[in-house]
Amino acid sequence: MAHTGTTTDVLIVGAGPVGLSAAAELRRHGVRCRLVDRLPARLPYAKAVGIQPRTLELWDRMGLIRAVLEAAVPMRGQLTYVNGAEAARIVLELPPDVPYGFAALPQYETERLLEEYVAGLGTHIERGTELVSFVQDPDGVTALLRSSSGFTEELRVPYLIGCDGAHSVVRKTLGLSYEGGAFPESYMLGDVVAESDWDLPRGYALRCEHRAADGSLDDVLVCIPLPGAGRYRMSMKVPPELDGAAQPPRTASPSDGLAHGLQGGHGPELSHLQAVVDRLAPGPARLSELRWSSVFRISHRIVGRYGEGRVFVAGDAAHIHPPTGAQGMNTGIQDAADLAWKLALVVKGEAGPALLGSYDAERRPVGEEVVGRTVRHATRGIENDRDDLTTLLLREAQLLVGYRGGPLAGAPYGPVDAPQPGDRAPDCGGLSTPIAVHPMRLLDVLRDRPGHVAVLYGADVTGLARAVAAARAAAGERLPLDVVALLPREADPDTAPALGAPVYRDAAGAFARIYLPDGATGFVVRPDGQLAARFPLGATTAALTDCLKALSVPLRDPVVA
Repeated sequence: MAHTGTTTDVLIVGAGPVGLSAAAELRRHGVRCRLVDRLPARLPYAKAVGIQPRTLELWDRMGLIRAVLEAAVPMRGQLTYVNGAEAARIVLELPPDVPYGFAALPQYETERLLEEYVAGLGTHIERGTELVSFVQDPDGVTALLRSSSGFTEELRVPYLIGCDGAHSVVRKTLGLSYEGGAFPESYMLGDVVAESDWDLPRGYALRCEHRAADGSLDDVLVCIPLPGAGRYRMSMKVPPELDGAAQPPRTASPSDGLAHGLQGGHGPELSHLQAVVDRLAPGPARLSELRWSSVFRISHRIVGRYGEGRVFVAGDAAHIHPPTGAQGMNTGIQDAADLAWKLALVVKGEAGPALLGSYDAERRPVGEEVVGRTVRHATRGIENDRDDLTTLLLREAQLLVGYRGGPLAGAPYGPVDAPQPGDRAPDCGGLSTPIAVHPMRLLDVLRDRPGHVAVLYGADVTGLARAVAAARAAAGERLPLDVVALLPREADPDTAPALGAPVYRDAAGAFARIYLPDGATGFVVRPDGQLAARFPLGATTAALTDCLKALSVPLRDPVVA
């Protein structure tokens, strides 16, 4: 057995979308990591296919968005048929200031794009390598890894992240509870081409139900469009001859009683899928080109806490729930984004270890809400949600996830209906520079800036210059901080050549309309796109000092703004 000293900062177990996202964010912040996965190759399963607008915003900031947009297809809505008649139509239309809509992309393509991105940053997946065990102490984690060839390695690392799915070795070793329940039914999935005369609007999903006389649901077919002419991921109740409910999940250990995810045993054939389409679809369709199929089970569970000491869990290792609304993978990716920037600051000595406690404080309430909501939607139908349609869609898009009142959210300031600390930092368009002849978005300004970004808004050039200097001095060398000056629409950007920061102008007035600045106002945007602070420019030093306190960073002498 080889013994490896501390040659990396973070060990990530599991190279699905969540583990890859954690690696991407850590490497983007300059943190060394190893990424191991027990599978010898990426699985060719569509599985999670929905990409939420919030995830696209995160990928935009990473610089991955162009590759994703070229590979994905739009999701514009869903048609629901009940007993052969159209019963509901949901149009996935978001407010115009939201930069991205809903998208569909097979999980194997999501993993491919993330894997290529991470490889470009110097980290490659160590395939066929599994975590056998680990122990931790106050100074680090000692992990035992085993390759498919039987080679074992004892690795010493400061931190470990378990992104190893519903049957997580990391979660079990930590002894974390995983409370919840399971749906009694089994379902089957298939990735197929449908040659049909369905009169469906382009980019629409299809849900076909059969309801008994008492209104109970006794049969269902869901078709999600995928890239490729006529290709869908179809899901439906499994026929009795294929019911794998009594079989252990393919990834489960013999002692693991959790039934969730893809099952072992005989998967459905094209004829099984065709039979359901024939009896439920709104018109004839001939299925062909079955790429893969499986029987699966649904559970709903959430971990008691998202980590312990130097070890954390994310994604399915922390929460599982019905696939309704495509929330699972996206929630896991946001887990990874939240944890990674915090780990990066701590590893580099730019924040104190107490910062890592905010991961559970921020993300576990989100996980609880998602689990509860998806169970309600799966049992009662999303169309019966009590929220108005706009709120419903914003929540499904994960644009309402926020941490107001959390350990890192600064004090509120300004109008009560304005974006406040803890909220998502909304995008806006219509920004300009003296050189660019085309309008820019706030996301363009934030892109490829991995750390915190202070956006300082005001018309008084002298006041802006003082605030820029105060922000830089308050952050010092301990907190990575980019500073951007933003002038109101009526200002002349040529009058501010010496602010000591990039200068943009709110040429369309969109920033003022969305952010509702109360005069000269500063904002700090976190690496994951949430607002950390909102403050009057005259209080720049105090606001940045409070940010540093929240990050557990030793403070320098105050600088007068």
